[in-house]
Amino acid sequence: MDVLQEKGLNPLRAILAFSLLTTTLHYTHNVIRGADYPQIPGIPVVAAQVAVAFGWVLFTTFGVLGYRAYLGKRYPRALAFLLVYSLSGLASSGHFLLVGVPQVPAFWFATIFTDTAAALALWVFVTWAWSALNHEPARDQVSTQH
Repeated sequence: MDVLQEKGLNPLRAILAFSLLTTTLHYTHNVIRGADYPQIPGIPVVAAQVAVAFGWVLFTTFGVLGYRAYLGKRYPRALAFLLVYSLSGLASSGHFLLVGVPQVPAFWFATIFTDTAAALALWVFVTWAWSALNHEPARDQVSTQH
């Protein structure tokens, strides 16, 4: 039995669906309403909007590659890609760490936290999967335990 497929696939799908939903909402709002968010001094709003859009596409590509690798049972590659994808959620914390608290409606403000929650859920999943991966005996390995 492949425990990563049997026990991991459905939770991974749920985490990725939630992450895709929340990051799509948040990043889209950042692009459309970029001026509503605190800006990094010296960076024009349009440049920040382009960077946010590009970042979302780049991170999401890593998520798709990670999911496909997971389906293909290429687990180390999948887990590495998924960790990179999780940065899309952690990057949302940058609103507080780099430029200040955004003055946006509560719904959009909440997406900062849901992005971070999705990223942390993905980290928990990757930790579990890596642990499970390292506990599965190789096909030709003989157990000495009775």
